Amino acid sequence: MKIKNCKEKTISILGCGWFGLALAKQLFATGYSVNGSTTTTEKLQSLSENNINPYLINFTSETVSADKTFFEADALFICIPPKRNSTELQNFPNKIKLILEASKGKAKQVILISSTSVYGEDNKIVNENSETKPDTDSGKVVLASEQILTDFLPNNYTVIRFAGLIGPGRNPGRFFAGKRNIPNGLAPVNLIHQSDAVGIAVSILEHQAFGRIYNACSTAHPSKKDFYTKAARESGLIEPEFLNEKTSWKIVESLNVSEFLEYEFEMMI
Repeated sequence: MKIKNCKEKTISILGCGWFGLALAKQLFATGYSVNGSTTTTEKLQSLSENNINPYLINFTSETVSADKTFFEADALFICIPPKRNSTELQNFPNKIKLILEASKGKAKQVILISSTSVYGEDNKIVNENSETKPDTDSGKVVLASEQILTDFLPNNYTVIRFAGLIGPGRNPGRFFAGKRNIPNGLAPVNLIHQSDAVGIAVSILEHQAFGRIYNACSTAHPSKKDFYTKAARESGLIEPEFLNEKTSWKIVESLNVSEFLEYEFEMMI
């Protein structure tokens, strides 16, 4: 992938986890200077070995402990999903608020990694123009975090809503392998491979296409039964058994990805 005008540009990635690290590696490979953060000292060396400028950053709902130079970047990606712990889950929006305050006047652009869980399961097709109606606790706090970003940058907020992420280390064949009587087997899946998740994020930089929301989801939507049964079979695992029913579902469309990024998915689900 060739990147336009990336010379001497610096990108900061807050949260070099499964997605953030993959993004950081791709950005370095295409000519960017990359700052990456971790909350553990053990991972600093790993970031350095991958040519990522390492920063130790710790944040709570009340404080952010970070070297301010981390936020001095052409673009800041916030890649920290909310944790499942109920207390930390509810504190997530406050963390986002403090991070945005720390980046004020330093980061030229801010991109928040969000989730298609903000739409809920309303038995319909949804896109970036659809009403958000989360039906899970994580979806609700992610949507609250989006609102904090839009309030903070009302004219220039950028949000990427990822569908379910699969790829290296996340073999979908293992998700339901060997299980029986799994409900909602005919519901469509909404997934995206790590390579496309990274590709879309990089394309936003390439096209300087900031200031809007992007749904990032494969254009293919096989049923849960078909997709996960095939994935288990191809992995040599015990095939799951689903109930032939379609009780709650959604199909996530990515209108802005095709319109503003001209991005073509590399990995079809």
